[in-house]
Amino acid sequence: MLKSLANSRVAVVGLGKSGRSAIKFCRGMGAEVVLSEGGRLDDETAYWLKENGVIYEEGGHSFDFLRRADLVLISPGVPHYLPVLEAVRQEGVVVAGELALAALFLRTPMIAVTGTNGKTTVTTLIGDLLRAAGKKVFVGGNIGTPLTDYLAGPQDADWLVLEVSSFQLDAAGEFQPQIGVLLNISPDHLDRYKDLADYAQTKMRLFARQGTGDTAIINYDDAYLRRVCTDLGGQGQDVLYFGHHLKKLVGAEMQGRKIQLNACGEERFDLAGTYFACPPNLENAAAAILAVQAAGCSPSAIKQGMAEFKALPHRMTVVAEIAGVTYIDDSKATNIGAVAAALASVSGSVILIAGGRDKGGDYGLLAELVKEKVTTMLLIGEAGAKMAAAFANLTIIETMASLEEAVDRAAAISQSGDTVLLSPACASFDMFTGYAQRGEVFEGQVIKIADGERA
Repeated sequence: MLKSLANSRVAVVGLGKSGRSAIKFCRGMGAEVVLSEGGRLDDETAYWLKENGVIYEEGGHSFDFLRRADLVLISPGVPHYLPVLEAVRQEGVVVAGELALAALFLRTPMIAVTGTNGKTTVTTLIGDLLRAAGKKVFVGGNIGTPLTDYLAGPQDADWLVLEVSSFQLDAAGEFQPQIGVLLNISPDHLDRYKDLADYAQTKMRLFARQGTGDTAIINYDDAYLRRVCTDLGGQGQDVLYFGHHLKKLVGAEMQGRKIQLNACGEERFDLAGTYFACPPNLENAAAAILAVQAAGCSPSAIKQGMAEFKALPHRMTVVAEIAGVTYIDDSKATNIGAVAAALASVSGSVILIAGGRDKGGDYGLLAELVKEKVTTMLLIGEAGAKMAAAFANLTIIETMASLEEAVDRAAAISQSGDTVLLSPACASFDMFTGYAQRGEVFEGQVIKIADGERA
């Protein structure tokens, strides 16, 4: 990695929100910046680049354009293994993502959160708990605000809290969070990674540069994590665990709807009646509590922050109860592990609305839960045929032309006591701009049904 960006040439690969932020930051640090964009730029963006003196290429990434850079800075959506990137590495050009810049420019202690599911909830909760303790906090990363936005500013926060994706960790360089939180590992993004082991190895890079004085927080209930984290702590960092049966391990043990801290404060947090009372949010709370305690928060501040937390949308959000049927928006469940957690947390019979753009996971991992809980599965999107084949003979399966049609069909066949659950196990980009729009369409259709019942 470069020691300074001054008088260097930086090629930003991929624009988007993080790319724009990276361009501004690198130019502010005295670098000449060029842009390589895989798609086509609109006129407004092209004008902005020219106004800022940024030479660019569009419609693909070329070796001749990139090899003249001292640093190629890739956006999270750009796979680090592209042949052109490997070629410029062979030429001695540094290829890295924005997380690698933290090692050079960050002056604020950092809490970084990753995992297959729950990242945004835990990252947001940690930020809220730190604020409740009177800390000034910057929350960002994969959650929405790029790291380079913070690096370019006064860096006056007490703590930086980042949601970190596997894509970002692919090119993290010497990234070293003082507190790292790994929530879980389940099959996801297998359209980008060779297999689960390859995906998990990327997640473990969160701890690769940690050492004495740093803290690693791990989900002990996750069987896969227990296997891959056996050597964690060998670099001198403290290792804390959260789970239901920690035995003599140091961390946060979940007991019913309470969280008991073992050998790190002996404090107990009673979450009955709160958003965090049931899984998977109980696990999310335990991870966040360990993180902020390691950051110096008092138990009273933690309890205040937990009580004031506002649930995030499209994550097991109850939209309405109509004629005894509960409608739940879990559109953020874009992978198999998230759907498993959703089904496990719902009692009674479920009409499951699922499907979308396939991400390469094994739907068979949901077989037992589907057989046990799902009376009818209503499938939408590109993955419909693949999912229908995976769940054949386990439940009634119907294919729907749209999400609105699926909601209407669910309302027609549901009975009092049922739950209609949108938990897709797929990305949304075949039919929607993102999971948020998918959730909004679901909620809008449910409200129409509710209004019809009230009319």
